[in-house]
Amino acid sequence: MSTEVSIQTPMWSLVRAWAVHAYTASGAAIALLIVLAAFDGNAVRALWLGLLALIIDGTDGMLARRVRVKELLPQFDGARLDDIVDYLTYAFAPVLLLWSGGYLPGGDTGMVVAAVPLLASTYQFCRVDAKTDDHLFLGFPSYWNVLAFYVVVMDLPTAVTTVLVLVCSVLVFVPIGYLYPSRTVFLRPVSLVLSAVWLVVYAVLLAQMPDPSSVLIAISLAYIAYYVAISFYLTARRRRRDQAADRPLAASSSGRPGTT
Repeated sequence: MSTEVSIQTPMWSLVRAWAVHAYTASGAAIALLIVLAAFDGNAVRALWLGLLALIIDGTDGMLARRVRVKELLPQFDGARLDDIVDYLTYAFAPVLLLWSGGYLPGGDTGMVVAAVPLLASTYQFCRVDAKTDDHLFLGFPSYWNVLAFYVVVMDLPTAVTTVLVLVCSVLVFVPIGYLYPSRTVFLRPVSLVLSAVWLVVYAVLLAQMPDPSSVLIAISLAYIAYYVAISFYLTARRRRRDQAADRPLAASSSGRPGTT
């Protein structure tokens, strides 16, 4: 099948499809640069690179759908590539940043704390139901890069960072549906605009380091509050829908009148 596609498809279309995959794969190189910045003790540079990784991850799916990479390159698993890159940029590199920067406890305790989110994220990234049919992330979607951003910008104490890391690790296993800004249909235009604003504020706060504006931090956290609130609302709505769908089945199995 792939041979037929290659013969019948204009070369430029194939080049564009491979270019999108290369665009996604560039995140792996960015993850390496984040790690190097972390070991150099330059947390701000690491976060700038993290912002670049966020932008790539937020746009590569749109480009892939527009270029029709699945149709043109059926022999290449772009979803697996995306998961590999996301694990590196969303989990491994930011957790290493927290550990190497002294934001986690020292010694063996810190290594154990750092290992917990990495292990939890391996589970998250291997779940076949990690993304629901209504485009939600099931369980905390391993946003360790976002957590690392706030830890660095707000200069959170080690104890607070440790609690946040452990709580979010547990939430990976809790079946809450989290907003997928670029795919969730509910309030999608609003979510996309607010996400873009959040990215801009992210950049401004980094430019202001080491003295970021408390007002901009509050604005940035307002988006997080919106994200969590919408996620909880959609989770509750999804559960009500599932319960309503189960009622006719329960009634049918109990042999009540009026059922078939």
